[in-house]
Amino acid sequence: MGSSEISVVRNYIGGSFVDGKSESWFDVLEPSTGKLFAKAVLSGKEDVDSAVIAAKGALPGWSSLEMKERARWLDMIADGLEEVFEEIAELESRDTGKPISLARSVDASRSVANFRFFAGLLLEQETEFFQMEDATNYVVNKPVGVGALITPWNLPLYLLSWKVAPAIGMGNTVVCKPSELTPMTADLLMRVIDGVGLPPGVINLVHGEGAGAGEPLVSHPDVDLVSFTGGTSTGEKVAASAAPMFKKISLELGGKNASIVFADCNMESTVEGVVRSGFLNQGQVCLCGSRILVEDGIYDEFERRFVESVEKMTIGDPLDESSDLGALISPEHLEKVRSYIDLAKEEGGTILTGGTPCLPSRFDGGNWISPTVIGGLEYDSRCATEEIFGPVVSLHRFDSEEEAIEIANCTRYGLAGSVWTEDLEKGKRVSERIDSGMIWINTWLHRDLRVPFGGVKDSGVGREGGRWSLGFFSEAMNICVKQG
Repeated sequence: MGSSEISVVRNYIGGSFVDGKSESWFDVLEPSTGKLFAKAVLSGKEDVDSAVIAAKGALPGWSSLEMKERARWLDMIADGLEEVFEEIAELESRDTGKPISLARSVDASRSVANFRFFAGLLLEQETEFFQMEDATNYVVNKPVGVGALITPWNLPLYLLSWKVAPAIGMGNTVVCKPSELTPMTADLLMRVIDGVGLPPGVINLVHGEGAGAGEPLVSHPDVDLVSFTGGTSTGEKVAASAAPMFKKISLELGGKNASIVFADCNMESTVEGVVRSGFLNQGQVCLCGSRILVEDGIYDEFERRFVESVEKMTIGDPLDESSDLGALISPEHLEKVRSYIDLAKEEGGTILTGGTPCLPSRFDGGNWISPTVIGGLEYDSRCATEEIFGPVVSLHRFDSEEEAIEIANCTRYGLAGSVWTEDLEKGKRVSERIDSGMIWINTWLHRDLRVPFGGVKDSGVGREGGRWSLGFFSEAMNICVKQG
């Protein structure tokens, strides 16, 4: 499986790949095998300081470029990523344990698309004017300054590119800190950036853990904004570090999303869509629908078809094109998922399928578990309201719109969800009453990059995507010109 060569992953600071100040390293393990994959720099405060100094030094020159020039650089980076498209897919598959077909169709494709999209969006920007009887106001969008971009392990390059492109597009310089579990495609992005000749210091990257690298970065006095995607508990720490200095902050955090299935749905397409929403990337997507609410009249038929569909999924080698599901990210995360399956049994749930180890041949030592469907849980049980972030879903009955909405809103999270019905007016009516940042009707993860992305309650603060990203990564300044 893949190359046996051990890669060495260094920081990228001021236009150069460099070792850490402490000369410490950490191991990167393949989730599917548990074997050593690479060694990466274990950064500390000194490394973060160097990266922030480089970003601050590059800021005046970079921010003074015209918008169209920065857009040209984004397109050049997209060109560079397209040239290594297959390398992105293979690295992401090996680094995360996800099927390579998914890494190719989602991770690699979106990473290129993010840079292309924001390059085009920058060119569409026009100055806003507000006319008064005796004066004209116009709005200038200025860079915020140095940005800290912190990304998770489930969609490493996808989410890093989603932040980097608008951040530098609006004239900021950045320091990136990817998850220590998945550093490989962040390193690849730096190699692409180095290859296209982006001015040194515009994009910098430090590897390492949250305590050693993430916290010093977020709390650094010369960092002006923080964009973080990750777990809610870590987001609390990020917010606490950033708040005393009034940094601009965006937090995209956890989710415990509901898929609401009404009796008038198209059964075949709904089962297919809800299975996908529950188990894509082994359920390791913050948008996954892990609570499936089914109207009582069709519950039994839906449960039967749903379980049959789940049991047909192929679990196997992430680099095999035929695999639908791969491995979980780490042994620790596997143990967390197993603990919730045990909890479900304690809470009175019934395991309808899955819940057991499923080591494919040749993968001893990997982080494997079969996709799990649980029935019979109370809708407000811990297993049904806490984020598991794995291939585990629970099924729940409801009798009315009101009950479905009550169940959907009973968690501390409010990120996403889906509604499945042939009655589109009902679908819209129910969607608007769900406490969530986004809802799909008769589909899931159907993304338009122009729309706002983010959550409510414990799922986050702020919105990114399209003009919301450009707004977050800039400061709007009004200038009023008195006439005559």
